[in-house]
Formats: sequence, C-alpha cells, structure tokens
Amino acid sequence: MPAATASGANATPNGNAKSRDHNQGNQDKKYTVEQKAAVIRVRRCSATAFYEILGLEKSCSDAEVKKAYRKLSLLTHPDKNGYEGADEAFKLVSRAFQVLSDAEKKQKYDRYGGDPDNRFNPSSAPSASPFGGFARSPGGGRGPMFEDEISPEELFNRFFGGGGMGGGPFGGFDTGPQFVFNLGGGPGFRVHQFGGGRPRRRPQEANGNSERAPQSAMSALSNLLPLLILFVLPLLSSIFSSSGPSGPSIRFDTPESPYTMHRTTPNLRVDYFLNPAEVEDYSNRNFRDLDRKAEHSYVTNLQYDCQLEMRTRNRMMDDAQGWFFQDVEKMREARSYEMRSCRRLDEWGLARGSQAPSTVALNGKERSEGVSTAQSPQTSSPPVPDHKEPTTPKINISNSTASSRAPENPFARLGVKPSPGDTGNNVAPSTGMNRLTEKQLAPEQRRPSSTAGENLQEWEDKVLRGIFRITLNPSTNADGHGHHLYNVPSVRADLEDQGQPIRLSTSVLDQAILEVASASGNIVPLKYLLRCWKRVIGQWKHFKSHKAEESKLDILKEAKRLCMSYCIFAITMPEMFGGEQTDSSPLIPHLLVDPEDDEGICHDFLTEAVSRFAEDDTIEPALVKAVEDLSRELAKKTMNDVYKPYVLALRHLVRYPPLVKAISQSSIFVPLSTSAADLEATTLLGPFFAISPLQADITTQYFSSPKTRDRAFITNSQQALRMTLTTHQHDLLDIVNHIIKSDKSARDRMLDWFATCVNKNHKRRALQVDKKLVSSDGFMINMAVCLDQLCEPFMDATFSKVDRIDVEYLRRQPRLDIKDETKLNMDQHTAEKFYGEPVEGTNNFISEVFFLTLAAHHYGTEATNQTMSQLEKDLKRMEKHIEEIQLDRHKWINNPAQLNMFDTAVKKYKDQIDKGISYKYAVQGVLLDEQMQARSIQFVRYVAVWLLRLVSRTQFPKQPLRLPLDSDPSNFFGALPEYFLEAVVGAYRFVMRNMPWAVSSTQSDELIILCITFLRNSEKIKNPYLKSGLVTILFTGIWPGLNRPKGVLGDLLMGLPIATEHLLHALMKFYIEVENTGAHTQFYDKFNIRFEIFQIIKCIWDNRIYRENLDRESKANVDFFVRFVNLLLNDVTFVLDESLTAFQQIHNLSQELQNPQHMEPTARQEKEEALSAAKGKAKSYMQLTNETVAMLKLFTEALADAFTMPEIVQRLADMLDYNLDALVGPKSSELKVENPQEYDFQPKALLSEILDVYLNLRNKESFILAVARDGRSYKPANFQKATAIFQVRAKGLKSPQELQAWTELGKKFQKAKEADDQAEEDLGDVPEEFLDPLMYTLMTDPVILPTSKATMDRSTIRSHLLSDPNDPFNRSPLRIEDVIPDTALRAQIEAFKAEKRGASLARANIMDTTPG
Repeated sequence: MPAATASGANATPNGNAKSRDHNQGNQDKKYTVEQKAAVIRVRRCSATAFYEILGLEKSCSDAEVKKAYRKLSLLTHPDKNGYEGADEAFKLVSRAFQVLSDAEKKQKYDRYGGDPDNRFNPSSAPSASPFGGFARSPGGGRGPMFEDEISPEELFNRFFGGGGMGGGPFGGFDTGPQFVFNLGGGPGFRVHQFGGGRPRRRPQEANGNSERAPQSAMSALSNLLPLLILFVLPLLSSIFSSSGPSGPSIRFDTPESPYTMHRTTPNLRVDYFLNPAEVEDYSNRNFRDLDRKAEHSYVTNLQYDCQLEMRTRNRMMDDAQGWFFQDVEKMREARSYEMRSCRRLDEWGLARGSQAPSTVALNGKERSEGVSTAQSPQTSSPPVPDHKEPTTPKINISNSTASSRAPENPFARLGVKPSPGDTGNNVAPSTGMNRLTEKQLAPEQRRPSSTAGENLQEWEDKVLRGIFRITLNPSTNADGHGHHLYNVPSVRADLEDQGQPIRLSTSVLDQAILEVASASGNIVPLKYLLRCWKRVIGQWKHFKSHKAEESKLDILKEAKRLCMSYCIFAITMPEMFGGEQTDSSPLIPHLLVDPEDDEGICHDFLTEAVSRFAEDDTIEPALVKAVEDLSRELAKKTMNDVYKPYVLALRHLVRYPPLVKAISQSSIFVPLSTSAADLEATTLLGPFFAISPLQADITTQYFSSPKTRDRAFITNSQQALRMTLTTHQHDLLDIVNHIIKSDKSARDRMLDWFATCVNKNHKRRALQVDKKLVSSDGFMINMAVCLDQLCEPFMDATFSKVDRIDVEYLRRQPRLDIKDETKLNMDQHTAEKFYGEPVEGTNNFISEVFFLTLAAHHYGTEATNQTMSQLEKDLKRMEKHIEEIQLDRHKWINNPAQLNMFDTAVKKYKDQIDKGISYKYAVQGVLLDEQMQARSIQFVRYVAVWLLRLVSRTQFPKQPLRLPLDSDPSNFFGALPEYFLEAVVGAYRFVMRNMPWAVSSTQSDELIILCITFLRNSEKIKNPYLKSGLVTILFTGIWPGLNRPKGVLGDLLMGLPIATEHLLHALMKFYIEVENTGAHTQFYDKFNIRFEIFQIIKCIWDNRIYRENLDRESKANVDFFVRFVNLLLNDVTFVLDESLTAFQQIHNLSQELQNPQHMEPTARQEKEEALSAAKGKAKSYMQLTNETVAMLKLFTEALADAFTMPEIVQRLADMLDYNLDALVGPKSSELKVENPQEYDFQPKALLSEILDVYLNLRNKESFILAVARDGRSYKPANFQKATAIFQVRAKGLKSPQELQAWTELGKKFQKAKEADDQAEEDLGDVPEEFLDPLMYTLMTDPVILPTSKATMDRSTIRSHLLSDPNDPFNRSPLRIEDVIPDTALRAQIEAFKAEKRGASLARANIMDTTPG
C-alpha cells in the first residue's frame, strides 16, 4: 500500500484522490460585496440570537420570517457564495428559520431564550474529542438527538420548492441522506456536514486494476472500524452521559446588545458577556459554574484559533518559497507572523491544542509545521480563481523528516497499513511527485526548482506565465499548483505568423493581458489584474532583495508597469475590456476588503498609483471619486450596519500624502453651500463622523423597552455602547491626523472643514433647537472628541506652550465665526469696532486647533448637555400628560371604535416617550465615558489657565494671582465670546455632578482659583448666569461622596490661601448682585443661586480663619455688609412669610374638604386645586426657609454689629417678632398639617433657630429697644409661651442655660418697652416737621434730599437706598453720599427733646412728696 501523504492519502493528477483537504466546497466560487457583508454580519451573531441572525424584531410576523430567510439563504448559500465562512453563516440562517418558523419553538425561545431544542450548550466548552459536541438530551433521556435532523440543505430545498432543486435558483442539488453534527456547539464554532449527496465511488488505482479481490469479514470489519469509532462511540457516550439544560449564550470579544452583562472568570480573568434576560434567575453557584464553563470554552476557542494561526503561518512559509528562490522577506514575515492566540496560551502555560510541531522539508528548506491530530481546524481556503474553471488536484511535493516527533493520531493507523519509516504523523515520506514525475508535467504545470542552464528568454517566459496565469498551450488549463490558466490563442497565432518562438515575453505581454482581460465570460478585468499585481509585486520584491541581474529586474519592472497600466484602464476605461461605465467607482468593492486580500488595494498598488499622478491625469480623479463614493455609500449606513470596512478603507488611503492632498481638494470636502443638517451626508468626512450610537433607531436597540430595564442592564448596555464608539473615534482621529500631517494645503482644508461644522451649527445653542436644521449630537460629539485629542500634544502639565495660543488670532480673519456671539464684557457695537481693526501676522496651528476645539465643546458636548436637560423636562411633562389622558379612557369604554382610536393614540404617545428615554440613556452612555471626560477636563483646564493669564496679565500658575484684579485697558478678555468661559464652566459642572473623581487635586486648585477670581472680580463678566455657574461648580464640589464628607473641593476650600482670604467676600458680593439678573425669572432664580451660596458658606463656616477675615472686613467695608445684611433680611422675611402662609392655607382647605357632601362639585374642584397649589408652594419654600434662617443665625452670631445698625435693626426686630407670634401665638394652631415631614417642616426646630437669633443679639441695646418699639407684633406673652414649649414639648432643643438667658432677655424687652412708652408719653405731641415723612417717627439725624428737597431721617433714607437707588419723592437717582445734613432742624429737634425731658423731670419732682 502506498505511503500516506500529508492529507492522509495520495493525490495524483489523474484523479486518483484517496482523500482531499477538507473545505466548504465553495473555494472556487466568487462572491459579491453584499454576500460577504451578509456572511460577516451573520457570523458575528451569537448562535442562538435567531432574531439578530435574520435581522428581525421580536414582534416579526411569519411572513417576515420567511422573507428574511429567503433573502439571507440566497446570499449565504455556499454553492453561490465563495466567501470563507459562508457555510457556517448558511447553517446559522437555517437554524434561525427552523426555530422562528415553528410556532411552538418560537414560543419557547421567546420565553426562555437559548435553543428550544436544547441541542447545544454555548456556555460549555467542547469536549476533547472533535465529536464531543453531539447534542444530548437532558438527563440522558431520549431527546431531539434521536429525532429526524433537517439539514440546512434539505431545509433550503424544501423552502425553495423541493426535491432535486432543479427548478430552484441553485438547481441540480443531489439530496441524499445527510448527517449533521456540531464541533463544540458554542458560538463561533463551525458546524460541519458529512455526506449530502450520493456517495461517490473512489477512483481506481493508478495501475489500472479495475477489479478488487473479495474482502474477508475481518478485512471488512477493519475497514469499518474507523467509522465505528468515529460515530458509534460518541453516540454511546451521549446516551450514557448526562447533560444539563442548555445554558445562556456567551460573547467573548466585545459587548453587543443584548449581550451586555459583563463578568470575569476567576482564574484566568477572562472577560465575557451575557444576555441578562437569560440569567435572571441564576444563583451565585450557577454563576460560578458558568464562569468555569466560560473559561473552559474560551481556552478551547484559543486553542482552535492557535491551530488556525499555525496553519496560516505555514501557508505563508509555503508561499515564501517562490518560483525559483526562497523569498527572504516573505519568509521573515512568515516567521514573525503574530500568533496572538498561541502567545496567550503560552503566557498562561496552557497547551496549544491537539497538535504538535514537526519539521517538514520543502525544496531543501525546513520549516516548523503544526500537524493536526484529533481535531484539525479547517485550513485556509486557497484564493478564489478569477474564472470559474475546474481545478486539478494539488501535487504533494513535501517530504517529512523525523527531526521532531508529534504524538500519534489514534485514527492515523486505522485501516491504513503503515509504510516504512512512518513516524506516526499524518505527514508521510514521499519521493518525487507521487507517481507522476516532473518530466511528465506540461511546462505550465511544473514548479521550477533551479535555474541552472536556463537562458533569459526561458526565465522570462516562466515568470510571466506564473504571474499572469497565461498559457500559450491550448491543451493546458492549470499549472502545477492547480491554478487556472488563461489561454491566449491570438498571441500564439501572432507568434507563429511571425515565426517567433512560442514564448511569453514583455513584447507580447501587452497583447496577452488585453486578450485575457477582454475575454467574454465570468472574468472581471480589475479583479484579475489586481491578483496579477499581487504576484508581480511579490516577484519584484523577491528578486530585488536578492540583487538579481538588471535584465531580470527590467523584465519584472515592465511587467509591473503594464499590470498597473491595465489596472488603471480597468478603473477608468472599463469599455476597453467590453465593460460599461458605472455610477459607482469600480474600486469600491476592492477598497472594502483587506489590503492584503488577493483582490484588495494594497500598499504597493497605491504607492505605484500615486507615483503616476504627474504622468497620468486619470488616476488622481479616479481615486478621489472612489473616496467620494465610499463616503456616499457610508452616508446610507448606521452603526448597526457593516460600516467598519468603509472606515478602514479611508484609514488606509490617507496614508499617502499626494492622495490626501487630492482628496482634500474634492468639491465635497468642504462644500460652500451645505447646510448644517446636510454636513453629515454631503461632505466627504461627514458620514464617517456621523457614525454614532446616537443615530436614529440605534438607541432603541441598545435600550429596548427602557422602562422595564433595571439599572444593571442599562449600565451594561451603556458600557457596550461606549466601547464601540471609542473604537470608532480612535479610527477618526487616525484619519484626521494623517490628513493634517500630510500637507499644508490638506491641513488647511481639514481645519476649514472643522470650522464649517462649528460655524454652521450656532443654532444648536438656541433656546429652542429644531433638530432638522442642525447637525446631530453624535456627529458633533465625535468632532469634539477628535479635536480634544488633537490638542493633547501641546497640553503639558507645565503649560509650557500656553503662550503659543495667540489671542490676536481672533483679529486675523479667523476661520471661527464669532461675530454674532455675545461677548464677556463688551456690547455688540464696541466688539464690532474692536474686531474691525485687523492685526497683521499669521496664525499658528496651536491657536487654530485651540479655538476650534473651544467652539466644538460649546456647540457639541455642551449643546448635547443642554439637549439632555431639556429632554428630561420634556419626558416628565409627557409622562404627566399621558397620566392625565388615561384618566379619560372610561369615557370611550362603550364605543369600541373610539376606544381603539384612543388606545392607538396613547400607544403612539408612549412609544415616543420610550424613544426619548432610550435616547437619554444612550446620550448618558456617550457622555459618561471617563476617558472622554478626562480629555475634556484636560482641555478646559488649559482654557481656564489661559483665561486667568489673560485677565490677570501674569504668568499664572508660575506667578500667584493677586485679588482684586487691576483693570485692563486693552480689554482683550471682555472682547472674548462668552462661551470661552461657558465651556469651562459647563464641562466642570457636568463632571462635578456625574464623576467628580475624574478631577485631580491640581485641577481642583485651579478650578477654585478660577471661580473665586471671577466671583471676586464679577465686573469682568456681564452675564449673571455665567457667574452663577461658577457658584454651582463650588456647590457640586462640596457634595459628600467618595468617602469625603465635604466632597472633592471642600477640604481644599478649608485650606487654600486664596479661598480663606477671598471666598466669603466673593460669595457675599454675588449674593448682592444676583438680586437683579435682568431675566423675567430673576425673582425665583436668585433664591436658587442663594441656596447654593448658603451651602458653600455652611461648608467652610467651621474654619475660624474665615470668620476672623469676615469680622475684620465687616468693620472696614460697612456699606458692603449693610447691603448684604439687608438682602438677607429681605429673603428671610419673604420665605418665612410664604412658607407659613402656605401651611395656613393647607390647614384651612383640608378642614373645608373634610365634608365634601355639602359642597358643589365646581367649588370642591377649585378648593382641591388650591390645596394642591398650596402644597407645592410649601414644598418649594420650606427648604429655602430652613437654609435662610440658618444663615441668619450664623451671621448674627459672627456679625452682631452689622445687624444692629440703625438702618437694619428695626426691620430685623419686626421680622423676628412677627414670626415668633406666628409660631407660638393664637394662630399657631393653623400651621398644623398632616405629614409635615413631607414638606421638611419642623416647627420646633424653626422656632429654636429664631430664638438663637434673638440670643445672638441679646447684648445689643439698639436691638432690645427695636424689639420693644415693635408696636405690631411684640407681645411679652409670646416669650413665655416659647419658654413653655421648650420646657415641655421640645425638651433637648434648648439647654437650661439657654432657656435662662431667653427668660432674662424677655424681661429686658419688657423693661425697655416700659421705658420707651414713658419717653413717648413725655414727648407729647411732636411737631409735624420733626417727624420722618415715611416712618412717621421723630427724626434723630435729619438730612435734605438734593433733588426733591424733602427732609428725612438718615437711617430711613439709607434703609430705602439699600433696595431702591432713587429718591422716594421724585424717582431721580440718589446716593447716600449726596444727601445734605439739616443741622438747623437737628438743633431744633434736640432743643425740643431737651425741653420735654426737663418738663418731665419737673413733674416728677412736684409729685415726689416723700420727706427729704
């Protein structure tokens, strides 16, 4: 018996093929881009993701299932689709159809997930045997394994009309018995099919013996033994072994909906992803088991991939042998071929699978080869021929050696008699060419091994035949490798006519190429020529590296030139070969495959094409058109489609500077008249930047049924979304980087494109944004992220390049349009004049990118943040509206037609809400990317430092800032657009609220300095809401979290010198300024802003340094503190009054509504609405009341003198007396409401803080007199009631010492009241001219108002001017410095008072009759 070959048997050229390399049977077939895309998409799906495989929604109908199957089965059928993996994709499609077209199986699948037949367990690893994946019935019982198996082919036949498939689209299938089994069963493993047609008879032996001797029983049994072992043993194993139910599907590479639940195996730390719906009921033990199975499956996958890698490397080493010499460069590439799976197995110390190394000699050169034993993966398919022709069997020319011995394959010796020298490997020694000698082959079929005695013409003939696969022998159609050869009879005829040798040479190569490429049939000229190019460039490199003779290099050079020329003709003039011009570039399908693919556009091709730009003016426009067509095709796709090849194609193309320059000059690179909404579709780069998970309909796939999803599902889906987007953004950056670095003109065009995108999207920051008129959020975010990364090289930690950012850029006709932008501190007219004076000079790249990135933040990420805020409000409003609508459903209950219309409308409305929620989750997933936000913060930190340097005119941070800042005569800072600072504020505000840990301590210092600087020098900024953003940053920075009670900024605020010196003053200054914001909502806005100020003050109040600085400044800046105290009193008075009034309304309305039977329906509805409004009012104001009263308590304790000034003290006393009366007086019972905690209403705690304010001022005589003079609300009984409350009902709130001080203070008030009443009585009737015209009290310091000439008491007019800067009598502007003291009237008043006091003393002496 002959020796076994590498494949297990001989393969002879006369058809005696005892065994063949396993392949899917379609290697000689071509495929279209659509077929390839279908295979890739289907194979990416999990084996049990049946809806995803067919591209259907869960709600699909039967007809939709059949339609999807019809389309996909035709696309993936291996008889028509030659792309590798088509057989696997076809089987996945068939299985999906089997399940979804069966109502019972579909119901099980929808309910439980996984395969309803429980045939495979994707989470378990395949068994060690290659047939270990046979399905088992749970518990070992009779299950689906014993049912009739419908193969994918049979299913296809039945679906398309039966039996022999003769009338179907594929025709002529032979449908004999089939047997289907699974190799491992998990996702990503191929399902192989044995049999299928009628068994073909084995060809007769080469010796021509047509008859065989009858076999003995033992011989027959020995021949059947391999089959018994292959099939019977696994069946028996499956019968007698138990198997649990099918587990959940597992995805190992990256998360993809619905596989979004992330887990990590315990030993090897392998990340894998699950469908959360499939493991909802899993216990910890189930998960531990699943982790072990996943790890086992992953390792098995790696071993499988490792075998493929080793085979690929071996194939590369085969190819490196070349025609005549070994190609050293290719051999080096083969030996350095990266085998990631093998390397990872080696790192873990695991075996590389069921294979072992051996040494195989080829043409005298040795190479390491992995020899498959128990489970050999499918070998790489040979290149698909350019023309569909029968191929001849490959000739085995390899010899085995015994230099290394592999473990013996247990099946290798079954039924095969060992040959002498057999080592047990599948590779057996053979000599010559297996029965057929070299001399017996035609010249085209021989593989040359030596050039000895060969002349140049013979060498030229052989090389050109091999490169272009051309034969001049009409009887030969394949070479020695089985490659199809193209016959060129016209060339042969011409040579014969001319009496020339029948050889191929460069002189006739032109004609030969044209004849082949123009031949009718299935040949595609460009495809054929590109494959020739790969071969000719390989030979050129090989001979050049070996320093071959110039004559040979000249031949290859000419072949290379002709091949490229005809490639260009095929691209630009297809009619030359009998084709027709098409709208789309013929290069597109070749750009979308791997450059190293036989039909791909490789580096050498593009290098050669680009080098010909100058001599051939058709190449450049052809390549540019290809890129434009790539862009147009991508514009029709979303992230759910196969978009990656388009991006990779552009990444490949932009590596050639001349081509980049040409692309950048394309008419669609920066169109002049494109609108903002069309930028994504009509500009060349637009479709690439538009790819985003925020595209239409993608968000609903990541977050389907969002209201039913738990937090873990949403988080996992957001992580999956981020991972996909991050990879795409990396590709975009690579594209942009190559464009910018290629050429100055290309760089300028790239910057023009960025500028166009931001300039046309100003409306994204409008109050109401029309999405149809602007670019999408995803597009703008991608652009901002890309620009952020372009800035990274010059944003070092020491700010060494910050001086390169030239503010004069904005006055040198910048790309950035800031004409209509609001400026920080300059009106529009002044700004136009400022920027209307151009400055000479050129703008540097750093300035260009810096200002464009600022704009991208403003119109990109910050605009998306604004959209999110509005979306959340809209969703709340819509949900409330739908609740109100559903209350009316009962009206239509008796009218089915109307009820159906009502339900349809409600469902449509709810679907819109679901879409909005899905979009919200998707945007959050994009924006909450820590890496993205870290880059964003790095950039805005640089902006902040640049702004501080500009406004302070110092070298900050090398030089410290000195506050307050000096004025800037140039006012460069004031001329900047507001969004320069707004981008900083917005970015930090977002990060502080959502991921404060992303801000480093150094960044925190600079952030605090920024906030304090512009709050302390608030006159530098006009917009109060921009300044309020600075307060919000500090406010969110002190939120407790991350084991920090004072947040990420609180501790820094306690110790940073600039904070302890200036923060309190800055906050109080803005507290005063925010009284008038200029907006129609200013009344309510000021309370929200002041609430945040209160929280910051409470955070830092424990630091004694702050209080000492405050006390010192209050004495040096009296007017400032008087204004602050006055506004604080205004707030306390207002919020207390509003809150307590609301509780009274709630109490009274609740009492009235307790007896609804005596009330008209309309009246009842009105009262219910009033009650609801009162409750809302109480909730809104009570929290602010608590904070405001707490502030009053703190400041009266620290600044008692400021609160007892003449213009303040009476207002303070009146307010305190009024609220004390409301809390403990006769009407206090009206404040009782149900569930006071619902409103954060704690009356005893509120009363306690009011008492603290009284006690803080108890040593101030002016305060005691002011309380005593309160004729409206001062009641001594209220002080006694308050004491009783804290002694009986609120024990613990006040200490005995505090209650004692409170009692003594009450006595002081009574005594002062009695004395003041007596003084009032002594004065008697006061002349009218001595009384203040507003307060109607006796003046003590009369002053004359300069314009109205009215006379008032100084304290009264000062108090008035605190809230109104105008003369109260004629409304003309007035300052306290302008009033004129009325010394004459003051003298008269003093004389009047002295006279009355003397008279009072005289009466007292007359009445005193006590003996002296």
